[in-house]
Amino acid sequence: MQEMEKQFHIHCVEGDVGEYVILAGDPGRIPDIAALFDDAKQVAYNREYNVFTGYLEGVKVTACSTGIGGPSTSIAVWELHNLGAHTFIRTGTCGGIDTDVKSGDIVVATGAIRYEHTSLEFAPIEFPAVADLDVTNALRAASIENGKNTHVGVVQCKDSFYGQHSPEKMPVSYELLDKWEAWKRLGVKASEMESSTLFVVGSAIRARCGALFHVIWNQEREKAGLDQTMSEDTSSAVKIAVDAMRKIILEDKKNGKI
Repeated sequence: MQEMEKQFHIHCVEGDVGEYVILAGDPGRIPDIAALFDDAKQVAYNREYNVFTGYLEGVKVTACSTGIGGPSTSIAVWELHNLGAHTFIRTGTCGGIDTDVKSGDIVVATGAIRYEHTSLEFAPIEFPAVADLDVTNALRAASIENGKNTHVGVVQCKDSFYGQHSPEKMPVSYELLDKWEAWKRLGVKASEMESSTLFVVGSAIRARCGALFHVIWNQEREKAGLDQTMSEDTSSAVKIAVDAMRKIILEDKKNGKI
């Protein structure tokens, strides 16, 4: 019997993962996601890629960590797709930009500013990074049902965490500060580091992708002297992602896609 080929980075083989995948950056968050599955077990752990597989509504689903940023996210999505995955939800964290976005809120991305470079190796810059509408609607509905203050709109996706938080120290401060001002004027909801890569890679492989984010802090509210409290509990965002995936699976069953 021929041995099944293992994916180079995620170390999974055919049968290890489901067609429906929830992604998170932190490998430590994956067991929390898998705890909401039925009969979940760890199938692989290599580098930043912690992979658990279980079931929702009797359908095989997977939770996989991606690490931080576009390069490692693109690798995970590409290799998971090689094994049959076609629907991806990212649950992550973000920093608010729009001053209406408060710590502890949920942001559901409709699209992302491609202020990163990984996606350029999948599509030219003129191609937009847009979330799948059905996945986005499921995320919005699940967030509202969980009682969260929910914002839906465009997010900014970057490569450098400290380029956002310490732009004045960077040799290209002139560009970072001017672009940030543009994001504010355009009503961008939040800043994070993976969504535009996810959306563009998803378009390239014809996968459905969506993303939601737990708001940790909003530096613009801080600058404006507005009240806020640091919020690092991502359990609500995890539950919303799982609830949304359940909605998608049930809808796919209803429409004969499963």
